[in-house]
Amino acid sequence: MTDDPLFTSLFAAMQAAPDDVALRGQVAQLLLQRGRAAEALQHAGMVLQQDPGNALALQVLTDASTALRPGGPVPVTEVATGTEPPVRPAEGFDWRRAEAELGRSVPPPFVEPSADDAEPAEPAEPADGPEKIRVEGDGDHALDVEIERPDVTLADVGGLEDVKQRIRESFLEPMRHPEIAAAFGKTLRGGLLLYGPPGCGKTFMARAIAGELGAHFVTARIDQILDPYVGNTEKNLHAVFQAARTRAPAVLFLDEIDALGARRSSIGTGWSGLRQMVNQLLLELDSVGSENDGLFVLAATNSPWDVDPAFLRPGRLDRMTLVLPPDAPAREAILRHHFARRPIAGIDLGQVVAATEDFSGADLAHLVTSAAEQAMAKSVAAGEIQPLGMAEVRHALTQVRPSTGSWLVTAKNVAAFANADGRYDELVAYLKQKRVL
Repeated sequence: MTDDPLFTSLFAAMQAAPDDVALRGQVAQLLLQRGRAAEALQHAGMVLQQDPGNALALQVLTDASTALRPGGPVPVTEVATGTEPPVRPAEGFDWRRAEAELGRSVPPPFVEPSADDAEPAEPAEPADGPEKIRVEGDGDHALDVEIERPDVTLADVGGLEDVKQRIRESFLEPMRHPEIAAAFGKTLRGGLLLYGPPGCGKTFMARAIAGELGAHFVTARIDQILDPYVGNTEKNLHAVFQAARTRAPAVLFLDEIDALGARRSSIGTGWSGLRQMVNQLLLELDSVGSENDGLFVLAATNSPWDVDPAFLRPGRLDRMTLVLPPDAPAREAILRHHFARRPIAGIDLGQVVAATEDFSGADLAHLVTSAAEQAMAKSVAAGEIQPLGMAEVRHALTQVRPSTGSWLVTAKNVAAFANADGRYDELVAYLKQKRVL
């Protein structure tokens, strides 16, 4: 960045009016004329997000991508002003991220080699990333546990207002008012099971719940907990719970709970180790020999019908919430997020939202990635970046199908024949709404 007073004023004006498309377009053009093509490319992309057909932004996008291509010609706008050929910037546009998202066909910015160039240093870990603590066990046995304070809340979860309201009423509000809970003899502990199709944001929802409570978020991967040696899995489970107890108030998140808490009736007699694992998890939930006040256990599964019923008794994971495929507002938020990271033009977001019913969040990300791959191929053929448009999205829609179908088939059978205790009433209501039950 330079100390050019003109840009200092323009950037201040843009900060005051971030949605002024005309102003940002003019700034993008001026940046290009001053040889700051990478910054021009970024601002042109922001204009196209709000005004996909903006002619000035499309021209800047084309000229800037040409300028940044190794050996590419100087844009016409720079020749017309009589300025010197620009030094292509080494920073500005995040080429590493672009390569990761669109493939290695994105050309890197031109950088003059320097005699004192050194080997690039390894990227530093982000300062605000999760804290990793090592819980030591017997001998050389140890377990890595991740602890963080999420900065996301339920407000960051797009759509799904019914789900969020159920979570607030049944889980969050009692936890936020401990004095009222104590007056009614309720301890400050709780358990909630999130279930639903894969890829629908159960993990993100769990982090948002921790953020709402202002609590530590404690996680450990299933592959770290499970151990082939007798007794080690139980030790790992105890270590994870102990780490969470020391950071209370804390949310302990157990993903894929059906792998840890499988029905004991389905475990063969030769698999005593699995039975011991289930028993240990039940002991930890019951807080035998320890104190669980201030510890909120969240678990997630795609298959709640495979979880041992003992986990769903009062005092354990006694509340269940169905996390459904994203509704229309949620799909719009997810799609907007993924499109915003790419050069786009002419995207009809409403049309894409209408065409993606039953898509999971992961399906939507895959859809945008598939469309971006087509735009990338066109860019390679043209020798310059071509914006992603509706033609690529429509083609991707013929190839990407919602992955939630097989889950819904299984869920339909469970709702029809295994809901005697009303446990799956939410699921029944959802299936009736979709007219598949």
